[in-house]
Amino acid sequence: MSHKDTENVIGEESEEEEEYQEILESTLQKNLSIEELTQNESLLNKRIWTLAWPAMLELLLMSLFGMIDMVMVGNVNAQSLAAVGLTNQPTQLALAVFQALNVDSTALVARFIGAGDKEKAKAAVRQSLVLVLIMGTAISIVGFVFAEEVVAFMGAEPDVLPLGTVYFQIISVGWIFTTISMGMAAVLRGVGDTMTPMRYNIVSNLLNVLGNYILIYGKFGFPAMGVAGAALSTTITRGIAAVMALYAIYKPGSTIGLSLKDNYRFDKDLLKRLLNVGLPSAAEQLLLRTGQLVFVRTVASLGTSVIAAHQIVLNVFSLSFTPGMAFGMAATTLVGQSLGAKRPDIAERCGYAARRIGMYIAMGMAVIFFFFGSYIADLFTNEPDIIAMAATSMKIIAVIQPMQSTQFILAGALRGAGDTRWPLYSSFIGIWGIRIVLAWLFIRIGWGLIGAWFAQGCDQIFRSIFIYSRYKTGKWKKIRV
Repeated sequence: MSHKDTENVIGEESEEEEEYQEILESTLQKNLSIEELTQNESLLNKRIWTLAWPAMLELLLMSLFGMIDMVMVGNVNAQSLAAVGLTNQPTQLALAVFQALNVDSTALVARFIGAGDKEKAKAAVRQSLVLVLIMGTAISIVGFVFAEEVVAFMGAEPDVLPLGTVYFQIISVGWIFTTISMGMAAVLRGVGDTMTPMRYNIVSNLLNVLGNYILIYGKFGFPAMGVAGAALSTTITRGIAAVMALYAIYKPGSTIGLSLKDNYRFDKDLLKRLLNVGLPSAAEQLLLRTGQLVFVRTVASLGTSVIAAHQIVLNVFSLSFTPGMAFGMAATTLVGQSLGAKRPDIAERCGYAARRIGMYIAMGMAVIFFFFGSYIADLFTNEPDIIAMAATSMKIIAVIQPMQSTQFILAGALRGAGDTRWPLYSSFIGIWGIRIVLAWLFIRIGWGLIGAWFAQGCDQIFRSIFIYSRYKTGKWKKIRV
């Protein structure tokens, strides 16, 4: 893309942003009702798309890059595939607290932006950055020191344990970089900038694929390092992403515009507000990740081949999250900004509109998973039994797509309002009361991997009903952040 083309694109994005703000301000001044706002439905849909498509493309490509990682490692041997797969859930657990901080950062920054208080928004960003640096360093050290114990706890068999330990140690070093790039992406989304996180995440993941090719297989004079090469490539490129994220918030003229000369001391009031939203989200993420960890460990009892098939399906499952997560991010931003501007009616409409659009896309993905599951599994491995197990499980993923999309998007809307307790309740009951219990039962009666994924489907159906019911009450509109 030429410099002139880039300027044109930026200009168009700026015009769209200005148009949206003008309409919103006009709406606020005229105190339009929800019915009168209907005439601006096309603008609302356009605004949702503007926020969601960069996030969706970013998440989609990140999931695809994750799948490519698994494909590249899987081509080494089944033990390497299982080793990498077993470390995914502990990694997600370690990063759970930061995902919670991301939720409160997005919600709080969005509120300040909606209220027109940019200085408070910048102060919230500084507080988030300090927390991320301190806590990110701590979990990197803990992960490196206890790598072998974690992989052993996950049920790794003797032929997988050494590979998993090396992989986990190396990626643990890079967690500090991951927390920085995740945290800054969250605050950028809070101000309505989803393009910048998309750019730096795509660049870093493209570099990761290249690094995998070189270090896993030993190209261009480098030694073939297998899973250790995959981990090293991931860690290096996560560092690159962190540098790009920091540049995005510090560069002159940026959306956030921080300076190294700013005050980075802890602000008790802002910390309290961040934690008020973040603690329930942190609890939700810990419940979610520990539940997924136990879920994977339950499946691990079925043997290495089943673990390999399960990891393939988990990668595809993460891919299926992308529409719901992207439109959930858009809902978080728009609901937060609308409530900050004292317009709960617009906030409610944003949530429902985001859900409708996201669901259409999720249903399209469902068709692909249902009819082409075996072709997708074939990309990861050439072992027929693993392909067959994975393809059948993908049909279950396809069926639950509409429910999954609903709970992701409306939960994002609730978080934008600061209502983080109900998503917590939903995750606790759905994962620990339904998924894990039913997975254990179904595996015990001989349903194997299919039983585990059927339990996953029951969990998603429950959570979609639970979250929709809460959103419909409208009580989240009265929550203070």
